[in-house]
Amino acid sequence: MTNTRQAINFSEKLAKITDLWQPRVIAEMNDYQFKVVRIEGDFIWHDHVDTDETFIVLRGQLRIDFRDGAVSIGPGEMFVLPKGVEHKPFAEKEVYLLLIEPRGVLNTGHAGGDRTAQNDIWV
Repeated sequence: MTNTRQAINFSEKLAKITDLWQPRVIAEMNDYQFKVVRIEGDFIWHDHVDTDETFIVLRGQLRIDFRDGAVSIGPGEMFVLPKGVEHKPFAEKEVYLLLIEPRGVLNTGHAGGDRTAQNDIWV
C-alpha cells in the first residue's frame, strides 16, 4: 500500500509498469481502487454487470468501442462507462490511463480469458 501522507505521482507509477493491459493499484478510497495502466492495440469485448467504470486519460488517445458506436477520450479527459454496457478499449498508440473501480473488478469483466489481469497488485 502507499503512504497516505505522500502525493502519488502518476508518471513515477507508470514508469514502473512494463506490461501492457496490466492495471496496477496506486491507491484505495473506501471500497474503490485507483489503478494505472499502459495500453496499446485492441482489447476484448466485455462488460461489468455490477459496476460503472471510470477512465481518465493521462497521455495518448483512447477509443472505447460500443456495439452501436464509439467515444474518443484524450489527455485530461474522463469518461464514466455505465454498468452492463459492452465495450472494447482501443489505443492506436500507447495510452496511459487512470481507472477508478470497486476493489475486485476484473479488467475483462465476465469474459475471462488470457487477457484477464491479476487483481490487487500494487505499484
